[in-house]
Amino acid sequence: MSHSDTEEIAVPTNSKQENTSNTSFLRAARAGNIDKVLEYLKGGVDISTCNQNGLNALHLAAKEGHLDLVQELLDRGAAVDSATKKGNTALHIASLAGQAEVVKTLVKRGADINAQSQNGFTPLYMAAQENHMDVVRYLLENGGNQSTATEDGFTPLAIALQQGHNQVVSVLLENDTKGKVRLPALHIAARKDDTKSAALLLQNDHNADVQSKSGFTPLHIAAHYGNVNVATLLLNRGAAVDFTARNGITPLHVASKRGNTNMVGLLLDRGSQIDAKTRVSVITKKNHPKHEQLIIVFSMSDDRCERELNAVVFSSAQLSGTVRLLDGLTPLHCAARSGHDGSVELLLEKGAPMLNGFTPLHIACKKNRVKVMELLVKYGASIQAITESGLTPIHVAAFMGHLNIVLLLLQNGASPDVSNIVKSCSS
Repeated sequence: MSHSDTEEIAVPTNSKQENTSNTSFLRAARAGNIDKVLEYLKGGVDISTCNQNGLNALHLAAKEGHLDLVQELLDRGAAVDSATKKGNTALHIASLAGQAEVVKTLVKRGADINAQSQNGFTPLYMAAQENHMDVVRYLLENGGNQSTATEDGFTPLAIALQQGHNQVVSVLLENDTKGKVRLPALHIAARKDDTKSAALLLQNDHNADVQSKSGFTPLHIAAHYGNVNVATLLLNRGAAVDFTARNGITPLHVASKRGNTNMVGLLLDRGSQIDAKTRVSVITKKNHPKHEQLIIVFSMSDDRCERELNAVVFSSAQLSGTVRLLDGLTPLHCAARSGHDGSVELLLEKGAPMLNGFTPLHIACKKNRVKVMELLVKYGASIQAITESGLTPIHVAAFMGHLNIVLLLLQNGASPDVSNIVKSCSS
């Protein structure tokens, strides 16, 4: 995908619509002849006069890098964001031509740094296409948005990759992760749902399952953001649908936890294991006679930083004690805990297991997720399911003070008289 304004920026010629003075005025602007330009302006030529393609004096001076004339025209009222017939501003034209000083002046004088032409080109896109490193860097430092795509779906990163401008690619990637943990380029494309860049990256490196430092793949990132387009591309290029990252997390766990129902559907359609389990640590707190404390450590890498999302399922107290591993969270647990009833319903329709132990129903009761609780009961979740500590869903709801959940459980047949099995920490 390449953009050219060669025809549009040709030397103006005389036409029926332009008199000799106007043509001479524009020629003087392109040549950078300030004295002649000022002479024509004093003689009554309109500063916004343009040729048949919509190019005015500011556009022509910007293209040729005549900084003093650009400043003079702006001082005399030239509209900084006036556009040609193709929708290009002086900043587009200067960026395409690599006129760094003119670009800086236009930005300082209020030019729209993310203006898009009729085809969706931005000044940053144009500079990236032509390998103008200084301009690319300046535009990024001053608010240039590298996520903006053309009408054909090309971002500045995609065009730089296609053109083989490796230094520009490096600057774009560096800017995208500045001050954050560095992620591989394919992860960044996955976060942005940038299928063009992702496809180009996969042409150079066929590993669709490249991992970040924390072990997450681009598909995990796409699942986190619900970016179905790039996820489909990754899967078509061989990404493992159930790639297991740290703590046993699959893309389906991530999509379910985020409530990205379309992504959940895509992953299930591609064969993702609906009952995949994360790893769970159970800690028996010392000097606590009442019950075991269950902690689920669910680690997920954000696109910009490494975060550990530690979700305490049953206790928010500070914990210490003996740690042991049990079966962990399924995607249904994740969706239930976060209250994403759309994802819960889809998982249930696809046959997600209810399981024993600390079930999705326990989690919904703990988190006061009424709609999720109703869905789980509708699909046959056991009202009397018992955890290893002897807790039923109604125990959990009562312990958390969720009266509405307690009443709903009673209406659905839960027994108010079941005793839990108290486990002594010394046993």
